[in-house]
Parts: sequence; structure tokens; C-alpha cells
Amino acid sequence: MKSAVRTLLAVVAGMALAFALVVADEMFSAVVHPFPPGFDPNAPGSIPEHVRRYPGWVLAVAGLMWGATAAAATWVASRIGGRLAGAVVTLLLAAALAFNLSMLPYVMWFTIAMPATFFVACLLGIRLGSR
Repeated sequence: MKSAVRTLLAVVAGMALAFALVVADEMFSAVVHPFPPGFDPNAPGSIPEHVRRYPGWVLAVAGLMWGATAAAATWVASRIGGRLAGAVVTLLLAAALAFNLSMLPYVMWFTIAMPATFFVACLLGIRLGSR
């Protein structure tokens, strides 16, 4: 029972860190690629159109930040709760990544690079975080 509670708390800690770092990533994106004047984010199709206009360098930096987020979140989860906790965080973040990539019109290279970066980062986080 103690191990299950520890694993659950580790997953919660890893996901809380991931949430905070994704918010920081989105804040970075909002600063370097702000909405244009008069932009209505509630208008149908407006967010996908904004994403379509992301400069390549912003996507590259955001991709690296998302990779660092995945590595940090899985490291924390693995450090606290072991490899199982890191694996659960990986699965939860993979679902979020798949949803994000399927819902927004990113350029092809980003759609290919993100899953590769993500899984390498998660493997590193779990390996380095495991005791």
C-alpha cells in the first residue's frame, strides 16, 4: 500500500511540474509570437491559423522546451516513485502530445520531431531519475 501511494504521489508531482513548465513554455510563445492586433481567440479557426503562422525558430525552441519539460517531469516522478511512476507520466504526457499534434496545424518537421524528442527526453528522465 505504501508503494502504491508513493507511486501515485510521484505521478502527481511529475504532472504538476509538467503543467507548470508547459505554462512557462506557452508564456514564452505568447511573448515571442503574440496575437496580432484585433485577434479574437474565440473566433472559430483563429487559434489554428495563429499556430500555422508560427516562425520555425519559435517552434524549434518550444520543442526543446517541451522536451526539457518531459525529461524533468519523468525525472521527478521516477526519482520519487520509481520507473513505474515515470512510465505513467510518460503515457499521460504522450496522450497530451498526441492530442496537441492532432488538433493544431503544425508544420510537418515539427510533427515528426516532437514525438522523437519527447520519447528520448522521457527515456532520459526515467533512466536518470530511477534509483
